[in-house]
Amino acid sequence: MTDLAKVMRRSIPLLTAASFFILCCPSYSAAPAHRAQLESISSRGLAPDKGKFKDKVNGRQVGTEEFEIAQDSGGWVARATADVKDDKGASTHITSLLRLRADGTPTHYEWTTDGSKKASSTVDFDNGTATIRLLLPGKTPFTQQLFFKTPRVAILDDNLYHQYAILSALYDWSRKGPQDISVLIPQELTPGSVTVEALDPDQSSGKSLDRLRVHSQDLEITLYFDGPRLVRVSVPSANAEIVRE
Repeated sequence: MTDLAKVMRRSIPLLTAASFFILCCPSYSAAPAHRAQLESISSRGLAPDKGKFKDKVNGRQVGTEEFEIAQDSGGWVARATADVKDDKGASTHITSLLRLRADGTPTHYEWTTDGSKKASSTVDFDNGTATIRLLLPGKTPFTQQLFFKTPRVAILDDNLYHQYAILSALYDWSRKGPQDISVLIPQELTPGSVTVEALDPDQSSGKSLDRLRVHSQDLEITLYFDGPRLVRVSVPSANAEIVRE
């Protein structure tokens, strides 16, 4: 895991102590949390997009990501491949596929890693319940369920930054102000929440870029958008930037 991935992982706290117990003790079975009724949310919605990001920490490139977000069967599908290097220079190749309903609600997610550690997983969502199936070489498949109060969950996985563009589609831009959004980091089996808030546009580049601040108790991230296109992710406390080519 790169330094940037470690920082991003720490940015999202666990939802509850019960969630932490579920993650640490697979035999524990919890009753589903109360599920809030899905509200109609006014947002910019998703938009087709395709591109490449470069990941930099302290000015040094540590990874790349190629992605595509496209309409598919009345909903959306987001695909990505990423290549990252850890502190010792070892490379890891990551692939992901995310299927969403028209409003950005996830229905299915899958990822694989190929490097010093190999793994793959699928996550299926049903009205706020995430059913995770994790496969490790030579190990018995691990299955776990996590429960959210809403089906509108943002996937924010390690080293896959196009997913912040999808997060922005869950934000109510017409209402603005701080809004809490439930999230899941599938590679870490970690549920949580972040607070998202629109900032004044950035004019420093000579072009007006919309901004969203994503923060928790541990970290603050700023997202920059050219229309619906995510063009930059800034993590000042880690001296890290993800920039679009």
